[in-house]
Formats: sequence, C-alpha cells, structure tokens
Amino acid sequence: MEGRGVLRRVRGTGVAALIAVCGLVLAGCGEPPKEDKEPGAGKQFKACMVTDIGGVDDRSFNASAWAGMKAAEDSGDNIKVSYVASDSESDYEPNLQQGVEGECALIVAVGGLMADATTKVAEQNPKQQFAIVDAFIDAENVHSMQFNTAQSSVQAGYLAAGMSKTGTVATYGGLKIPPVTIFMDGFEQGVKHYNEVKKKNVKVLGWNSEKQNGSFAESFTDKGKGKALADNFVSQGADIIFPVAGGTGLGTASVAQESKGKVSAIWVDHDGCEAAEDFCDVFISSVVKNIPDAVEKAVTSAAEGEAGGAFLGTLENKGTFLAPYHEWDGKVPAELKTEVEQLAADITSGKIKIESKAQPQ
Repeated sequence: MEGRGVLRRVRGTGVAALIAVCGLVLAGCGEPPKEDKEPGAGKQFKACMVTDIGGVDDRSFNASAWAGMKAAEDSGDNIKVSYVASDSESDYEPNLQQGVEGECALIVAVGGLMADATTKVAEQNPKQQFAIVDAFIDAENVHSMQFNTAQSSVQAGYLAAGMSKTGTVATYGGLKIPPVTIFMDGFEQGVKHYNEVKKKNVKVLGWNSEKQNGSFAESFTDKGKGKALADNFVSQGADIIFPVAGGTGLGTASVAQESKGKVSAIWVDHDGCEAAEDFCDVFISSVVKNIPDAVEKAVTSAAEGEAGGAFLGTLENKGTFLAPYHEWDGKVPAELKTEVEQLAADITSGKIKIESKAQPQ
C-alpha cells in the first residue's frame, strides 16, 4: 500500500486532505510574539508542538509530527509553528504550560505518555486549544489523534515471515505502553496468519501477545540497547527484526547493515527510507503511522476555527499503511506482495479480525 490519504474524523467535522509531507526542517521554540490567538484571515495563528522524549530528529515518531507541523505552516501564510523538546517525562507539564504562557493558539502534545499532563493542563486552561497524538482525551478543547497500527503491522508480520530465510523473526519495543505494543501485537498476529496459510512454523522472538510479555529497550533514544537487543535476536536465529522504539531502532538498523545482507529490518512510524535513508538498504518496508497528515489537519482545522474532536487512522483511510519496498522491491516475490495487499483488503472488510488489546476503539 503506497501513499498517504484521508483520515476519518471520529468526532467533530472535516476530512484530511491528500497532502505530501515536507522535509524534516528543524526550528527552535523561541519566545513567540504576542498576537491575537483567535483564528481569522490575516491574523497569525501560532501552533506549538511539545515533543516526546527522543527529540524532533528521532527519524520516527517526533519527526513525523514535526513534518506535519511544517506542512501546516507551508499551507497558509498565517500559520507559524515552533516546538519545544522534552528530555524526560517531568518536562511534559512545564513544556505544555510554556505553550499556554507563550500564547500559542494550539498546543500539540506528541505521545500517549503525555496524556495525563495534557489532561491536567487542558482542564486548567479551558479556553486553550490542544491536540494530542496517540491518546484520547474527552475534552472539548482537546483534539485527539489515534491510529490502529495493529492493522498494518499484521501485514508487516506476514511479510517478515514470508521473507525470512531462517524461520525466525523478532520484535521489541521502546517501552511497554499501548502505542508500542499495538505494533508488536499486530506483527505477531501477521506471522501466525502466515503460518496458518502456508502451514509453516516461523517463530517470533521478543513478544508474546497472549501473555503481553516481551523485550523492551526502556528507551526511545538508546542506539546501544537497540544494537544489543538485535545482536541477541540474531544469536537466536532471527534474520528480520521489527524495532518499535524510535531512535533506539537505529542501533538495530546498524546491526542489519553490518551483517552484509544476512539480517534486515522493518521500520516503524515513518517510511524508513525517507526518515533514515542511510539504512534504506536494510529496510524491507515500514509500518507507517500517518502522523504528518493527522497533525497537519489538526493545525489547519484549528486555524479555521474547528476545535476538539478526534481522528482514528486505519488502513481504510490511509491513517496507517505499509510503505513501499524501495530497494527491496525486486527482492520481494510478486506472490508475497499480492498476499500482503490482500491482507489489507481482508482486514478492512472485517474478514480478518485484529486481535490487539491495545487497539483504539
């Protein structure tokens, strides 16, 4: 499945446009000028993003959100964007409050870990508009964005099982939280589905969805841990690894690259060949969470006066999808490509039920 598409609004009104995402251009979050916060023609609309741990250049989750912010800025003369980085969870609340005090018209919180802090600050500032990625907050002044990435992760698991030469694949997470385990659940389900269809016995290391137990780096920034986990999986026979850990996964990508073709990976959140192009040769594909389009629409809608509501990204509306195969296009058998595409249709139709306990409803 290629391209970006339309996201379904679950609450509120409006439809996300089909828009190409801009490059990941970095910008600081300096002291914003005091402007009128109300949207309207000719008035500057300031949208401020608070990153999760990992920074805006993590080549994954935060970078995707920042791409959406920049796309929103590029879409109109009156929208100006900035960001402030969170180095730890203790930064969430003060960073959000900084946005309020800096007179940001919209404050975008990036990450489900920020849900509690966002809820608190939103309750304290009912006239301030917020948006959050990977969480649902039932408040009129908060726009929620969630993604059922278990759907596209089923495709990734099936693809990995079909491409594995050793019969062993692996996955691990950054932290044991629903926005991470949802990918791992889907990946394992995809491998199991492949085994059922093909009468094979491909093993999955790093995650057991039934027991909700597996391997975690406890970090989204530690490349060393990503390398250590990958080395351990490879020592057990894994030749394809699915890291769901932001920048930590770059350590896994380096292991794959150093293996000279023996080990490969499937990237997460963003198309790996765009976000971490130096490792494109080892990325079979990527499970994309279409954060850029969702964030862009959240900002532009807020600038037009639309507030609150929620988006749920799915395979059907291109809120999540499997990225192009890029350098692996000629290596993935045509039959396997067709089967992976059919999986998307079967999931969308309901023929295949997603089993993840972490999927948003």
